[in-house]
Amino acid sequence: MFYAIDILGTIAFAISGVLVALSKRMDLFGILIIASVTAVGGGTLRDVLIGETPVSWMLNLNYIYVILATTILTIIFKSKIDYLRKSLFLFDTIGIGLYTVVGVEKGLSVGLDPIICIALGTMSACFGGVIRDILCNEIPVIFRKEIYATACIVGGLSYFLIRKLPIDDNVVFVIAGLVVIAVRLIAVRFKVSLPSLYK
Repeated sequence: MFYAIDILGTIAFAISGVLVALSKRMDLFGILIIASVTAVGGGTLRDVLIGETPVSWMLNLNYIYVILATTILTIIFKSKIDYLRKSLFLFDTIGIGLYTVVGVEKGLSVGLDPIICIALGTMSACFGGVIRDILCNEIPVIFRKEIYATACIVGGLSYFLIRKLPIDDNVVFVIAGLVVIAVRLIAVRFKVSLPSLYK
């Protein structure tokens, strides 16, 4: 289950990266680079922070194959995506939901405190998008008013709360990931945002 969620997160973030790169009219190499850093950037930071090196995508080539296949398929079927911005938002949201729980679980596997696990999950979910946006000359979403990292934190907290219930760990994974996705979707739908210091 853990591996499946990690792969799904990789796919979601790779699609997100491809869509941003396409909107910036990058060439094929640029698209592949943006897809890759978006997909594995957060996981790389996570693994380095917990001392798990070489990082996961270097040890398991399936991640590379998944990114390549996802990039090619997204380019081929981009004409089927009617609303590029909405598609980008959706896949980015799915990505942060999946990567948050993967990061939290990785933290638990090395015996970290729950607060640090939540921070690790948040960084794991957000860092790939930060690199993507910086390389594409955008202000990263995490630094804007939008509910982004906050959704990851809420999902991480829910993970530990739900874990106290007599529920299978796989179900806890799914519910916590869905909490992240739901919080972000609701925040955008109802225009909920963090307060700004600027008028």
